[in-house]
Amino acid sequence: MGYTFNFRDIWAQTDFIVDGVLVTLLLSAVTMVAGLVIGTAGAAARVYAPRWMGLLAGAYVEVIRNTPLIVQLFLVFFGLPSAGIRLDALTAALIALAINLGAYSTEIIRAGLEAIPRSQIEAGHSLGLSGPQVFRHIVLFPAVKIVYPALSSQFVLVMLATSVVSQISTPDLFHVASIIQSRTFRDFEIYAVVAGIYLALALGFKLLFAGIHQLAFARR
Repeated sequence: MGYTFNFRDIWAQTDFIVDGVLVTLLLSAVTMVAGLVIGTAGAAARVYAPRWMGLLAGAYVEVIRNTPLIVQLFLVFFGLPSAGIRLDALTAALIALAINLGAYSTEIIRAGLEAIPRSQIEAGHSLGLSGPQVFRHIVLFPAVKIVYPALSSQFVLVMLATSVVSQISTPDLFHVASIIQSRTFRDFEIYAVVAGIYLALALGFKLLFAGIHQLAFARR
């Protein structure tokens, strides 16, 4: 028996799909910013901070990178209420995603920090700059420039990984798709549309990051 494709019921839910896309974009943007901040702090702790701080940052990286994202998400959303901390689904999703991206960003940025020649750092100190000033003006920018391709790829991956938050009913694109599927029973159509949207978002982010690279790094 042949299957008759029918996308009409899917297009009727366009407004609902757009809402899901906006939530996915919100999750992605906030996670990227928070993950970059966490990753920068973690990398600095591993490379320049006292040994005990480096060990703590290393333990954080190992725990997060060696456990599934969905387990981390469930710990934040279902586990924290046991300790009296109750979060709505969107907040829990943002926290879990940021913590996850932060661990991966830590290792990526750490590689960039370690690639900066020691002589360059010593030159900064010889000019009378303080440690934070050397890190900010001499170390951080060249380090990020070195690892920018890997960092931007990780950002795209975390955008795709936001689909996991549908498991705690965060109204992202994939959660919206599941609701539409239950209403229309058009499994192939809705998931084909969602796959196309995720592909478009991924390509869009890649173009955005390429533009940022041209503006920030290409001419320096």
